[in-house]
Amino acid sequence: MSVLEIRDLHVTVETDEGTTPILNGVNLTIRTGETHAIMGPNGSGKSTLAYTIAGHPKYTVTGGTITFDGEDVLEMSVDERARAGVFLAMQYPVEIPGVTVTNFLRTAKTAIDGEAPALRTWTKDVKESMKALKMDNKFAARNVNEGFSGGEKKRHEILQLELLKPKMAVLDETDSGLDVDALKIVSEGVNRAKAATDLGVLLITHYTRILRYIKPDFVHVMVKGQIVEEGGPELADRLENEGYEGYFPAEAPTDAPVEA
Repeated sequence: MSVLEIRDLHVTVETDEGTTPILNGVNLTIRTGETHAIMGPNGSGKSTLAYTIAGHPKYTVTGGTITFDGEDVLEMSVDERARAGVFLAMQYPVEIPGVTVTNFLRTAKTAIDGEAPALRTWTKDVKESMKALKMDNKFAARNVNEGFSGGEKKRHEILQLELLKPKMAVLDETDSGLDVDALKIVSEGVNRAKAATDLGVLLITHYTRILRYIKPDFVHVMVKGQIVEEGGPELADRLENEGYEGYFPAEAPTDAPVEA
């Protein structure tokens, strides 16, 4: 069993206004085989957490630790994190002009495993995964994400997940921009990957609709850079009904009388 542990994590980002704190002491433990959902309003730090785990240079860790199987993740380069088994599905997948999907996937697999996959087996696996994700075979010859719709980009992210077989997957708002049919297809891909490899999943989302297909074991609510409540799937149901207003205390009117 592999374990991703986050302890008292503090992260800042540079903006036009200066250094802005985003994460303010996040604690989280994820084991392989578990699915954790992080929910919260816009600007609460959910995506910052995802990109910090993956090693995005935009974010600066000012305190705390991230370890994976006891190893210091913050001392690893981005590619070392990938080889260790950490995978990030981005909210906004980038285009890579001049690199075909086929070449990208095989190069990534070779880099992670340290050797190229057997061509015949690899080709079979790619075709099977693409078929399950209802992706036309023609996509294999297209440049990565170039001209892809939002749904096609998200399917390609899950295609990577199925083929690269990481130990821990961070899915940053994978449901954004998906229609009902694409949401179901993408969710089924995540469930297949988890069933095949005992994958650990950290699923970041605003809404509960994806949780109808990917069942969480744990739900965490993030507000203002901290996890303020934790529970099971019933917590997501409550958020669906009540929203996040309860986590923001009402401010007293500015003209309220001052008590002696």
